[in-house]
Amino acid sequence: MTDVLPSGLEIAEFSSDIRPQDDLYRHVNGAWLARTEIPGDKARWGSFHLLAEQAEKDVRAIIEESQDAEVGTLARKIGDLFASFMDTERIAAAGVSPLAETLAEIDAIDGIPAFLRTVGAYDRDGRAHLIGFYVDGDPGNPERYLPVAVQSGLSLPDESYFRLDTFAETRAAYRAHLERLLGLAGITEPTEVADRAIALETELAGHHWDNVRSRDAVATYNLLSWAQIQELAGVDLEPWRDAVAPGHPDAFAEVVVSQPSFFEGLGSLLVAERLDDWKAWLRAQVVHAAAPYLTDELVQENFSFYGTELTGVPTIRERWKRGVSVTESALSEAIGKVYVERHYPPTAKAEMDELVANLIEAYRRSITDLEWMTAETRERALAKLDSFTPKIGHPTVWRDYSTLEIDRDDLFGNVRRAAIFEHDRNVAKVGQPIDREEWHMPPQMVNAYYNPSMNEIVFPAAILQYPFFDASRDAAANYGGIGAVVRSRDRARIRRPGQPVRRRGQTRGLVDGCRPVGVRRAHQGPHRSV
Repeated sequence: MTDVLPSGLEIAEFSSDIRPQDDLYRHVNGAWLARTEIPGDKARWGSFHLLAEQAEKDVRAIIEESQDAEVGTLARKIGDLFASFMDTERIAAAGVSPLAETLAEIDAIDGIPAFLRTVGAYDRDGRAHLIGFYVDGDPGNPERYLPVAVQSGLSLPDESYFRLDTFAETRAAYRAHLERLLGLAGITEPTEVADRAIALETELAGHHWDNVRSRDAVATYNLLSWAQIQELAGVDLEPWRDAVAPGHPDAFAEVVVSQPSFFEGLGSLLVAERLDDWKAWLRAQVVHAAAPYLTDELVQENFSFYGTELTGVPTIRERWKRGVSVTESALSEAIGKVYVERHYPPTAKAEMDELVANLIEAYRRSITDLEWMTAETRERALAKLDSFTPKIGHPTVWRDYSTLEIDRDDLFGNVRRAAIFEHDRNVAKVGQPIDREEWHMPPQMVNAYYNPSMNEIVFPAAILQYPFFDASRDAAANYGGIGAVVRSRDRARIRRPGQPVRRRGQTRGLVDGCRPVGVRRAHQGPHRSV
């Protein structure tokens, strides 16, 4: 006799007071909504957050055990980084002294070339970001990696915060916060520095594209040579380039420039007359970057704005939780490998592989039977479906952290070295074959994503748990849970607004690195998770 699997549905949670035909959502979720409060250190709360909370506890156990691992092992690196964050006595004793070297470097800047050289080095180690930079598959030729340069330099979420009256109170709160933070960091004349930094960012924001335009896959694909970028900016950016990618002189031979007019605007501001403004901006940047790793006063001041004012979260997370985040950020796959060994049974992957295959086959039948779709469009959709790659659970090849140096007594240095390690790892991809085995989320993250440049959907191990997935329950519940997430990512893959992507991640209309006829380069005038 065939065993009957449990349904996996919490039927006892269904409301007896609300009929499903009147309000299905509250019939199913009403009891939970009535008794559940959002935790003080969260902006929202739900199934994703419940799973993330458990994953965080599981990771904490891995990290804390690693503190006693043998010296020189990868496990000990994990433990030492966490220990450096949790050593509050050492951090308090150091005060703001970890900033001294950086602030002295800024004081010594004597011209725009020196400023660009300094900010390029800070881009590399996470202390400041003037030009956003990452490496990804070329949307016009996804068989190669290219650097992507994007607008950056703002301390508020986007340009609208500097432009709209809606955010006037937020701007005022930021101005007050910045002056307080600079004062706590020991910056002389914090009022003047704050005023200069904000005034410059306001001008810089005027050259930023808005969020809608920045999501346009065609408008943001501008393949330029380094010489063209130099011409676009109207200022010599080589000091920045050489500092941001040392040892890789050819990394910027070709660059995808997402918002060309931003670089024109940036160039107009990089003039000797504005050097003191730029130095003020850079001081604000480095203090913000350092604040989470300094004294409690600086940590709390930083959180009061970016946590409470911007997102409405009243309470900062416990220190161990922040320490877990710092450690995961630097050594995510090293931790993930242990997490998979402990918390991800092989049976779960087999069940998920079958579920995804069935959903893809259902999609194939649906596309094949669509009467309104033309034959040409159907052929393209099916070809794209055939090239689709699901990644389930965890990577097959784990990242090598052997060159990353961690010092149990140097939190500030650990954070910078970890940023350099990850930055340089990405820069080194330019000119190399596409790594189709790479993951951009660790297994212990409760999330999922679709990567258009690789035409892949990725589901880390931690999301493959109840209530989204349970290999021991009836398959119907899994199709309704994790299957719905798969379907949403898969549908975005077939037709993503503003992102007409071909079968291997190539954006349609971008052929041989050229823009389609009739579409002007942006500077000539008028990477998603669930």
